[in-house]
Amino acid sequence: MTTKLDRLLAAFHTVLAGIDHALVSDFVSRIRWNMDARPLGARPLACLRHLDRAAEIAPSFAKPLATFLAEERGRFRWGQTYAEADLGKPFVDNYGWLEVFGARGHFINDTFAGGILILGPNLLYPDHHHIAEEIYVPLTGGTCWRKEDKDFAIRQAGEVIYHASNVSHAMQTGSDPLLALYLWHGGPLDQKSSVTGTISSGKA
Repeated sequence: MTTKLDRLLAAFHTVLAGIDHALVSDFVSRIRWNMDARPLGARPLACLRHLDRAAEIAPSFAKPLATFLAEERGRFRWGQTYAEADLGKPFVDNYGWLEVFGARGHFINDTFAGGILILGPNLLYPDHHHIAEEIYVPLTGGTCWRKEDKDFAIRQAGEVIYHASNVSHAMQTGSDPLLALYLWHGGPLDQKSSVTGTISSGKA
């Protein structure tokens, strides 16, 4: 019998498999997709209110996953790395992630982590870095992304954004929320990122 978790993993895999990019293809080929499920209780967050808009604006390649997440939002364990003391209540109320697989995800994987990030509209995720290398694939467009000391640049849905180990990066959403797929590898999969920027800095 196919469960909601099976559908989540399958939809996540389908999006990745459809991205024509060498880095993504390499990650996909190295992930063992018949992962064992981890029993986790549901944990909704305030940021899930942005899923309806994200599903509305997602392009065709991402719409099945975005729509599934919007419809089934209350069934999964959503997480946050930061607390109000780190980045403030406005950020925490508009930020969250769903780890599909990894060290703490719905499916067990000690080598790779993969999941979904949500950022609400008009929100700065300040400069931060972590040991693991990271791939992002935005599932909605219009968000500005920055790497190291470069300027912010708008990235569209389906673009592949790569951050090597300990490379600083930041995101600034516009009038629409960001829904993005992420992959981590090569470092602690449950590491809290080191934030070097501030909420008031780095306007796009």
